[in-house]
Formats: sequence, C-alpha cells, structure tokens
Amino acid sequence: MIELLAFTLLLFINLKYMRAAFRIHYGSPSVLSIREIDKPQPLADEIIIKVIATTVNRTDCAVLTGKPLIFRLFTGIPKPRHVSTGTDFAGIVEAVGSKVTNYKPGDRVWGFDDVNIGSHAEYLKINIKKAILPIPDKLSFEDAAASIEGAHYAYNSINKVDLKPGNNVLIYGASGAIGSAALQILKYFEVKVTAVCGTDAITKIEKLQPDHIIDYQKEDFTRDKGKYDLVVDAVGKSSFAICKPLLKPKGTYLSSELGANAQNLFLSLITPITGGQKVKFPLPTNILRTMKLLQKMFEAGKFTPVIDKSYSLDKIHEAFEFVMSGQKIGNVILKITTDNGE
Repeated sequence: MIELLAFTLLLFINLKYMRAAFRIHYGSPSVLSIREIDKPQPLADEIIIKVIATTVNRTDCAVLTGKPLIFRLFTGIPKPRHVSTGTDFAGIVEAVGSKVTNYKPGDRVWGFDDVNIGSHAEYLKINIKKAILPIPDKLSFEDAAASIEGAHYAYNSINKVDLKPGNNVLIYGASGAIGSAALQILKYFEVKVTAVCGTDAITKIEKLQPDHIIDYQKEDFTRDKGKYDLVVDAVGKSSFAICKPLLKPKGTYLSSELGANAQNLFLSLITPITGGQKVKFPLPTNILRTMKLLQKMFEAGKFTPVIDKSYSLDKIHEAFEFVMSGQKIGNVILKITTDNGE
C-alpha cells in the first residue's frame, strides 16, 4: 500500500513538474542550475513539446550573459524574461491547445526563436504562429536541432548578396555552426566556396565538399587577393580592412558580429554610397523561410549539420563553457530526454 502511494505521488509530481536549466539573472554559466519547475500548460493556440534535443549555440550565450547589452531589449531588462535558456529544439508534441488543428500529440517537430524560448528544459510551450515545422522523415532529433540556428544566420546574410552560380565566396570560420551552414547553402546554389578553418576541423569540413580549403594555422588566407565576390566572416574575428584586398572591385564583406566599435553596422551604411567594395550587415528575419529551405536541402541530401560534442542537461555548465571557449567545430548538442520510438 505504501509503495502504491509513493508511486502515485511520484507520478503526480512528474506530471506537474519538469527539470529545466534555471537562472534569475544574466551572467556566466555558473548562474545556471538544474531545478524542478512547473511544467507548462498550453493556451488555446499553443502546443506543449517534449524536448528531445536542443543545442547550446552562440545565441544562447547571448541569452545567458545578456551581452551585447542591446540584446536585453529582446530578452528582458533588467532580468531575463525566461528562467531557462535555449533557442532551438527538436522534440515530440505532448499536448495541444483547443484551437490547434495542424499538430497532434506524437508529431515530431523542430523550431527556433532567436530571442529565447527556454528550450533547455524537458518541456516547452510555443505558439503555433512561431517558427515550427514537422521534422523531415529519417532525420534524427539531434540533426534537426543542430540545423537551425547557424543556417538561419548564414542564409539571412548571403541571401542579401546577388550571387550567381560560379561566383567565388570565401568563408572565414567555415568550421563553426554559421560557417559550415553557409558553405552548404552556397554549394546548393552552385557557388564556388573557399573554406578557411583550422587544422583540427579539416577532416569534417572536407566532407562538405568545398572547392578549396585554407588552413589558417599553416597559411595566411589574406594572401588570396582579389578573387572573391563575397567574403563571409562567420566568426566575427576579422574585419573589412583585413579582408578588403580579397574582394573583387564590387565585392561584398559580411560579418556575423558588429565588429570593433560596431564598425560593421556603420560601414554597411557608408560603403554602398562609394559604389565599390562594400559591407553588408543584414538583420536575420523570417526563420520559417530558412527552415523551408533546409527542408528542401534535406530532401535533396544537400545538408548535414556538423556536430562536435553532445552533453546531457546535467552537464549544461560544461556545454556553455565549451561553446564560449571558441573551440567548437559546428554545433554542440544538449540531449534533454530520450524517445524510445526513434
């Protein structure tokens, strides 16, 4: 009898609560803890998702630290709106609101929100108007989760440049989530790609079939002068001044970061006026458009996310510290729960 009561109590607790990354203010990974918090309940136009896999990515680091400070306009001032971190997810629909007709319990779904949805948790709720789609057949939860964030930022940069098949593009930082996604998207559109990465990443990047690889640890990539229609700084560690000699007379420089003193934002306003080489700093929009492109690339066998390491939810501190170290190749997976049916 006592055992039955204990089991019933445990079942009730599991139905009501969930494990999640938890913090009450911005800071380093040390501010995070794993706690039992209330399991979300759906409103009429929301669904509840059992999170199987998510990532710890560059956007998550901004969500955690609140830096750059302008990011807090979207995530909360003076403290975060969400107690949990996490911007992307792949999982299974657990429950749906009364007005939801396009999803049902058991559906495999993936999605992304670049201002945080608290997906570093066993469950999350999301409005069906957000960027969410069914996971393509045969695609694993881990691969789905690892495909969104980097591809979204990559596509929303390179689609602002009028590239044509046969154009030449150099990607500095081709081994990161953004860089490896940009490489594959550019190849999908038949653009010639030179990938710049470190020695340790070459084996993984070779599998993505760039036209040329430069190991920046062995040679200076800036000596490859005057060849490129576009230079993509996918890690934000270079500058327009350094990369300018690489560009053709009408070439474009894109960076994933604002640059020193927000120079890339300033240069994106000034350089187009001169009519020569220019900087573009587009804002990432329309996540669903990116996901639909990825759906097509998955079907064509043209996109494979690069995955470096996987961590359990309990090891979230280590996952954040590794991502913040700048050493990751591609994506870092956070495994939240398991699905025996996969």
